[in-house]
Amino acid sequence: MKKFNFRKVLDGLTASSPGSGSSSSGNSGSGTGGGSIQPGGTAGILREEIQETLTSDYFQICKTVRHGFPYQPTALAFDPVQKILAIGTRTGAIRILGRPGVDCYCQHESGAAVLQLQFLINEGALVSASSDETLHLWNLRQKRPAILHSLKFNRERITYCHLPFQSKWLYVGTERGNTHIVNIESFILSGYVIMWNKAIELSTKTHPGPVVHLSDSPRDEGKLLIGYENGTVVLWDLKSKRAELRVYYDEAIHSIDWHHEGKQFMCSHSDGSLTLWNLKSPSRPFQTTIPHGKSQRDGRKPESCKPILKVEYKTCRNSEPFIIFSGGLAYDKACRRPSLTIMHGKSITVLEMDHPIVEFLTLCETPYPNEFQEPYAVVVLLEKDLIVVDLTQSNFPIFENPYPMDIHESPVTCTAYFADCPPDLILVLYSIGVKHKKQGYSNKEWPVSGGTWNIGAQTYPEIIITGHADGSIKFWDASAITLQMLYKLKTSKVFEKQKIGDGKQTSEIVEEDPYAVQMIYWCPESRIFCVAGVSAYVIVYKFSRHEITTEIVSLEVRLQYDVEDIITPEPETIPPFPDPSSQLPSSKSLSGSTNTIASEGVTKDSIPCLSVKTRPVRMPPGYQAELVVQLVWVDGEPPQQITSLTASSAYGIVAFGNCNGLAIVDFMQKTVLLSMGTIDLYRSSDPYQRQPRSPRKNKQFIADNFCMRGLSNFYPDLTKRIRTSYQSMTELTDSPVPLELERCKSPTSGFATRTPETAPGFYRNELSAVKQRNHHLPDHVNGHCTSPTSQSCSSGKRLSSADVSKVNRWGPGRPPFRKAQSAACMEVSLPVTTEESRENSYNRSRSSSISSIDKDSKEAITSLYFMESFARKNDMTISPCLWVGTSLGMVLMISFNLPSTDEQRYTEPVLVSPSGTLLTLKGAVLTFSCMDRLGGLMHPPYEVWRDPNSLDDNEKGKKRKLVMNSPPSSQEMGDHQYAVVCSEKQAKVFSLPSQTCLYVHNITETSFILQAAVVVMCNSACLACFCANGHIMIMSLPSLRPMLDVNYLPLTDMRIARTFCFTNEGQALYLVSPTEIQRLTYSQEMCDNLQDMLGELFTPVETPEAQNRGFLKGLFGGSGQTFDREELFGEASAGKASKSLAQHIPGPGGIEGVKGAAGGVMGELTRARIALDERGQRLGELEEKTAGMMTSAEAFSKHAHELMLKYKDKKWYQF
Repeated sequence: MKKFNFRKVLDGLTASSPGSGSSSSGNSGSGTGGGSIQPGGTAGILREEIQETLTSDYFQICKTVRHGFPYQPTALAFDPVQKILAIGTRTGAIRILGRPGVDCYCQHESGAAVLQLQFLINEGALVSASSDETLHLWNLRQKRPAILHSLKFNRERITYCHLPFQSKWLYVGTERGNTHIVNIESFILSGYVIMWNKAIELSTKTHPGPVVHLSDSPRDEGKLLIGYENGTVVLWDLKSKRAELRVYYDEAIHSIDWHHEGKQFMCSHSDGSLTLWNLKSPSRPFQTTIPHGKSQRDGRKPESCKPILKVEYKTCRNSEPFIIFSGGLAYDKACRRPSLTIMHGKSITVLEMDHPIVEFLTLCETPYPNEFQEPYAVVVLLEKDLIVVDLTQSNFPIFENPYPMDIHESPVTCTAYFADCPPDLILVLYSIGVKHKKQGYSNKEWPVSGGTWNIGAQTYPEIIITGHADGSIKFWDASAITLQMLYKLKTSKVFEKQKIGDGKQTSEIVEEDPYAVQMIYWCPESRIFCVAGVSAYVIVYKFSRHEITTEIVSLEVRLQYDVEDIITPEPETIPPFPDPSSQLPSSKSLSGSTNTIASEGVTKDSIPCLSVKTRPVRMPPGYQAELVVQLVWVDGEPPQQITSLTASSAYGIVAFGNCNGLAIVDFMQKTVLLSMGTIDLYRSSDPYQRQPRSPRKNKQFIADNFCMRGLSNFYPDLTKRIRTSYQSMTELTDSPVPLELERCKSPTSGFATRTPETAPGFYRNELSAVKQRNHHLPDHVNGHCTSPTSQSCSSGKRLSSADVSKVNRWGPGRPPFRKAQSAACMEVSLPVTTEESRENSYNRSRSSSISSIDKDSKEAITSLYFMESFARKNDMTISPCLWVGTSLGMVLMISFNLPSTDEQRYTEPVLVSPSGTLLTLKGAVLTFSCMDRLGGLMHPPYEVWRDPNSLDDNEKGKKRKLVMNSPPSSQEMGDHQYAVVCSEKQAKVFSLPSQTCLYVHNITETSFILQAAVVVMCNSACLACFCANGHIMIMSLPSLRPMLDVNYLPLTDMRIARTFCFTNEGQALYLVSPTEIQRLTYSQEMCDNLQDMLGELFTPVETPEAQNRGFLKGLFGGSGQTFDREELFGEASAGKASKSLAQHIPGPGGIEGVKGAAGGVMGELTRARIALDERGQRLGELEEKTAGMMTSAEAFSKHAHELMLKYKDKKWYQF
């Protein structure tokens, strides 16, 4: 194993070469740059050796499993023997489901929509028909299904396929009305063709339309039933090559199904009618019904209804047959939901669905079409759900779905992924969540139970958290590549429901989803959970096993920054600590406006977007709201979206920021510690010279728009709504932003100049007025934490913009001033419809060139991180700190002085002071981390969980147990740490407390990073990045050497950017569609073990024996048993099909495909397993044939011996 040394860095050494520790990437296409060691600091400090154990051999990218409901489903199939289910989609994907854990995803390379699926029952194969007129044969006898053969039709479009049970000949109907026959084994077209003009009568003058149905007669396999769209049905005799009978109906046909005896069949029509036909009297229907039509009094035909899209006619031995169909409702009931109707005897049951029905299948006990079907369930595929109805019970309950098909129950707005969680956490969450599960499900087992699945070797606990547009949050058990919901939390319950009369105010703020979850923070060890919502609020939750009834404490924070009015206070008027009672009046004087409560026609001010419940609320066991912090309107301006969120259970503090500034709240004392504009955090260290903005001309118009404007502030030509519309499952379209919203387009817009002499109360800044409700804590604001701008400035003088606009903005070595948009802001924005507009906006917003001053936006807080660290340069001791990253690439430090004992922590104030520490990077800061002197990752301190509502007095009296994850003295640390900071463009490693930049790696120049995280893999830390150009990059720490750079996923949808997240142990995920989560790994070890973790789709199962037909049925039941398709459709008798009609394309599946695609030990094992299965199957068949031959031989020998004995003693003349 290679060892890499992290050596001594000395200032002023000109002999040392920067290239000695350089790290670079050779892939110029990804836009990656080189990294180098940069000397810096003021003192030479000896660095001890750090052995980096990670090498590029540890990393490889591959997809693992896909969870959720198949997006835009189109087709459904079921194997009644293997008991596996297949779902095809509009994007060319196929999901194959079996027992829980057996979930396979495969994709057509063409991406064409799947029209129809047909299992080769109990053969381990599947036929798919695509909209590009291609048939595919999939091999399911391997864990990763592959295509064995493809057949592309060149001149005709496929409309329907039918594969008879235990047949190797596939019937294919086309749009032209012709029927072709395909050999499944060779996937070659037979020369036998049933032309439409041969099937219909010669006297017919019109084309019958496309083939909508094909099926062989249950009574005689030599008869094929062909249904045409215009209402014509033909029973074709395959042997004589002629139509045995024809039936005509004046309504279009949608589907046909046989009675199992083969004497009758039922059709569904476009007028909502069902017709039953008898083969003995084909001139007219034996029975015609319109199930949902109103009967006329004068005896006329009932009124027409909506089309019945599909009907299934299933018989039972001991009861009336089931007639199940979709559609057919009356037209006068337009508001009724899509329905499935079940007719059983005289009873008619209508099951209303939440979504349109795509397809349904009736599950029966036997695969043979000529036996009593005995249906026991109906699988209904909806546009956004999959349900199974139990037919064995009279009330038709549904089965409880074991698959995670409800991820999209409300649109997913954010995700989080945690690997290697505390082992007891999953059981705790499940025990709480199981109490709230829905009731009334069928008591029978889930009928889709095929395949086999083993947990595998890697079984560390994994949890996925999804936030949703309706304010709900779901916790999922993601261990061992499965997904099962553990617990659901509804954040909207802390707020009052919006009344109809209050709808106007709500719509002005957040349009459709005021409770949408925008950002989450979770500490698994302490079980502290924080949620940032789209309506500018933060909720702090604590976990408890006990139910309580209590009032919800809420705080209101004014966090609004503007630089229209520039006031310079006199230095002598600035007190060292502000008077809390003067905060609100001083804010008024700064703003030059009057604060008023919003009313009709009056400017909104000091009101939150939502109303927190004021009455006592019952909170069930689980996560219970501890505190709600809301940003309020200021002078008609709605609060801006929250762009960063973090919390510390050890400190009892939550911090969040937006494009205006930063707020820090003590959730133990329920007080605001700090609310300050971003510029004020710099104190005198601000590297930028800022010019004043010009006044806004139409403030009220902007106020009437919803509060979370997000990227519309950063992309003036685009507006992006917070929520993707999932009503039609299509992407949002972007509309141009009105001119009134272009707040930053004024020629004089910019920032004001700051000087050390005028630093503290410099701007109009309404930040620190705080309202406290529902508690009786002290009114003061703790410590010297209030914003300097809240001090009295009545004697100050104004500066004109001309006085500050001429100051030189850039100093030597300063990084370019960039626009303030960031990946953190982007996480809540929604997809852009066209790639061109998206690419333009990215290039415009992420340009590395120096931006014009008048195009600059506010500086947003994009990243926050609590840590025990050195607050200031050259400090000798560590202290609680908050690292703050901004959209301009600045890193600031805020230090805390916490009370020393538990008792004082609830009573004494927490002192907060911005230290002015300044580190710089290119691009918005995305993530932080900290390493000790040996290169080990230092985790933030946390408090060990204890139940806050425990009934045990001993547990209540226990002191807080803190895990600091750092040595008690700086001597043990070697008096230094290493800070890892990653931005949109580059990553840097700093030495603390000297703040020397040791390593810098320019990750990309042509693109930007969307997500970055410091993760642990194989007990070593590394930096994982996902770039907008689709590259996934891994770098070692602390040297930032590239370990992996793969062009994995081009950013085609902002949904991916919003939901992509890394976690430990080489895991990652993203929302690949509005309904599906795609998990992937960048660990070579997991890629090697993945084959063992996946489920087996095919298991050897004996095909059930056909029922004994009896002597009379065998004698008079038709000639189906003597029908030889091979003789009829083979090349010898039917000839070859035209080469121009269809083209055969060999696929990569089977053993040949495995040989080409797989490698190493796992590939050999896969090939051996497939070969063993096939050999076992052949041996089984050979054994059966041998046994049959032996039985025949014994019978022949017995008859021969009896014959010999009979004639042994007879003379020749006795014969």
